[in-house]
Amino acid sequence: MNGPAGRGYFRGLSSIIFQRVVMDMLVLGAGLQGCACAYDLLRNPAVTKVTLADLRTDSLPAWLTEAGKGRLFPMRLDVTDHPAVLGAMRGHAAVMSAIPYYFNADMARLAVEAGCHFSDLGGNTEIVFEQKKLHQTAASKGLSVIPDCGLAPGMVNILAAEGIRRLDRTERVKIYVGGLPQQPEPPLNYQIVYSLEGALDYYTTPSWVLRGGKPTQVDALSELEEVEFPEPVGTLEAFHTGGGISTMPFAWEGKIATMEYKTLRYPGHVAVMRPIRELGLISNEPITVKGQRVVPRDLFIAAVHPKLFKPKGQDLVALKVEVSGTRNGKPASTTFQLIDRFDADRGISAMMRTTGYSLSITGQMQADGRVTEKGVHTPDEAMPFKPYVDELAKRGILIEEK
Repeated sequence: MNGPAGRGYFRGLSSIIFQRVVMDMLVLGAGLQGCACAYDLLRNPAVTKVTLADLRTDSLPAWLTEAGKGRLFPMRLDVTDHPAVLGAMRGHAAVMSAIPYYFNADMARLAVEAGCHFSDLGGNTEIVFEQKKLHQTAASKGLSVIPDCGLAPGMVNILAAEGIRRLDRTERVKIYVGGLPQQPEPPLNYQIVYSLEGALDYYTTPSWVLRGGKPTQVDALSELEEVEFPEPVGTLEAFHTGGGISTMPFAWEGKIATMEYKTLRYPGHVAVMRPIRELGLISNEPITVKGQRVVPRDLFIAAVHPKLFKPKGQDLVALKVEVSGTRNGKPASTTFQLIDRFDADRGISAMMRTTGYSLSITGQMQADGRVTEKGVHTPDEAMPFKPYVDELAKRGILIEEK
């Protein structure tokens, strides 16, 4: 855990809100982010039980099983078996989904049916619009559904919304986020910090932005620019990727001229990845190879995964949210910045801390009543800024503000 704030994590959780609330929580998915979410839940003594559900739960990390003695309950669950999922959800205060985004529309519907608050890591704007159709039903049951609750989308939306609130008129919102190795190695200067399949989705899916106040799609890996961070991170390159700011371009249509999200990488990354994409090597369209039908992306992942997966590699997360416009008739701006690093004490990556912990915080704040908005809302619409940022700080995830 980073710094004294991290080491003092959850000390003194004697506030009235935590004394009163007893929480049984369900986490869907025992991958990197699901395990980080479950671990963070278990650090809160008010969480009475954490059920961690997946097809496989037989190889959980030691730091999770040690933290979960007596309160962590692994469960074998196939999320395509909806009756089983519904049964698993019943009786839990909140469900947090750390499974691929394409399951989340069904998972949100089942959670509302089961009477649970629901949040997910999301990352696909079309799925969020599908989930928003549950708004009236969820609100009528007093339930909160919050899609897109990780790092980006998620944390960045909450920061951007706060920056917008501080201005009389917002003209531009620019968001940059990247998960990076602390020790980059060519040719990609990258290591796997979450699903490689998910990362390739972002490299091939057009990104929604606001241009001239109108929602517009731009090509992934386009409009390369440099962004500066304090040393030793230094200069990074930024480019468009899909899904990073959820539905914000639609919510602020006609009110803000420019809004965009870009992914951060070390310089030279796009120069390698763009030709790989344009050659069709990460396409999902099957091709015939020596009489066999092959999906190029499957082959690409199989070939590069051993080279990009570094079990002992230490990562960092770099984030910058710039909001500019006018206040009291004068130019004004707010910049939020974060550099978070691998937790060497426990072996938890910076991406897991900033993404999985963010999901956990969302679920806890839904269950204990600090999220007051009911129905389906994205994080920028529902999450209270200061309590959320204070929760991050307890974990040593420190948002700097300029």
